[in-house]
Amino acid sequence: MGYAEIIGLGRSGIAAAKLLKQDGWDVILSDAATEAKILSRPNAVELQKSIQELEGSGIKVELGQQKKLNCDLVVVSPGVPWNIPLLVEAREQGIDTIGEIELAWRYLKDIPWVGITGTNGKTTTTALIAAIFKAAGLNAPACGNIGYAACELALTHFNSDSKLDWIIAELSSYQIESSVELQPKIGIWTTFTADHLSRHRTLDNYYQIKASLLRRCPKQIFNGDDPYLHQIGKQEWQNAYWTSIAGKDELLCDRALGVYIQDSWVVAFGELILPISLFKMPGLHNQQNLLLAVAAAKLAGIDKNAIATAMATFSGIPHRLEYIRTYQGVDYINDSKATNYDAAEVGLAAVKSPTILIAGGEAKEGDYTAWIQQIQAKAVAVLLIGEAAPMLAQRLQEYNYDRYEIVETLENAVTRSVDLAKEKDAAVVLLSPACASFDQYLSFEHRGDRFRVLCEQL
Repeated sequence: MGYAEIIGLGRSGIAAAKLLKQDGWDVILSDAATEAKILSRPNAVELQKSIQELEGSGIKVELGQQKKLNCDLVVVSPGVPWNIPLLVEAREQGIDTIGEIELAWRYLKDIPWVGITGTNGKTTTTALIAAIFKAAGLNAPACGNIGYAACELALTHFNSDSKLDWIIAELSSYQIESSVELQPKIGIWTTFTADHLSRHRTLDNYYQIKASLLRRCPKQIFNGDDPYLHQIGKQEWQNAYWTSIAGKDELLCDRALGVYIQDSWVVAFGELILPISLFKMPGLHNQQNLLLAVAAAKLAGIDKNAIATAMATFSGIPHRLEYIRTYQGVDYINDSKATNYDAAEVGLAAVKSPTILIAGGEAKEGDYTAWIQQIQAKAVAVLLIGEAAPMLAQRLQEYNYDRYEIVETLENAVTRSVDLAKEKDAAVVLLSPACASFDQYLSFEHRGDRFRVLCEQL
């Protein structure tokens, strides 16, 4: 085989290292973080155990300053920027440089994939599709940004008697840009708005990365209710399958090739599937996610009974409009996965009002106009946390919204929400940050888990 270097000591990097070692490669797993930083992580004990297991199996682990690469293959974990000098130099030298998803694809390309991308809605759509395929009796686990690392599935596939029928992969722009050959049988694009521009620089760059995946997919499904995709679809994606919660007249394709809601029924390719009332997740955006999932299921040959069974019992995913508890008559809801303005706007629109909103964290670029308009319509108070709090306060002031407080931490926000909910007669306390989590937390999951603990301790 040869020498391979894996960049990034995380779940994906560890799985990639094990997969290549099993296939006969000499493997180095490196991470820019020092040993001291690794030990400061909440999962330090687990990481130490993983490092010991890796080294025991003959995989070298290097922490701290990364050296010049001298190998045959470089595999990059999703969180590592694709354009850091180390990787740019490797590509210029002709070293085969790929992402962890692309590595898994090389080992699993004989299995059909469903690839789901988009700015928002990816995780819910991926979970919905996995639930439907499971209800149909298929071994079709979710991977990527949800569920397993893709290389974990490759390891399981080759080391187990239980073979995979499909792979359901949630794919971020980071994973797509490092996966130039990845070709799912079915590709889905959920939504498109400005995000990750600090990495991709321009909206067109961001669009082209996602579009590159869909162009490789033999079957393509688009959310026709997304304004940007609807507009661009008239020019570039005429042969795709389209969905719309607004009915068959709004489809960008022949209704026989579309999935839509008509007279309170989900209709797929002309077939009645289920009454929309059976689907319990709140919000029109989740109905859009449902239609995308139904389209994928039908294209995979799954019958409507399995679809209806899965949809009637699907309760949602952690950190996305996740009901935590009711305290003193007020519902506490965790929407920590809403890490940009568009996702937070959708989350706020989906819950009952009056609402107390907890927002803030590490600021992201984007158009916040619609988000603030939703705040004006539904939020009786906003509690601001994290680095972005002063900036968000200024933006609220610009729109003459003065019912906000800078409380700095999530702990302070939950404590303050109890008295404020009584004062404002609020129905909901919603954590929907509109920001990344990295100023105070390792991830949106870490932030959401902390919110859950705080709520349960009330």
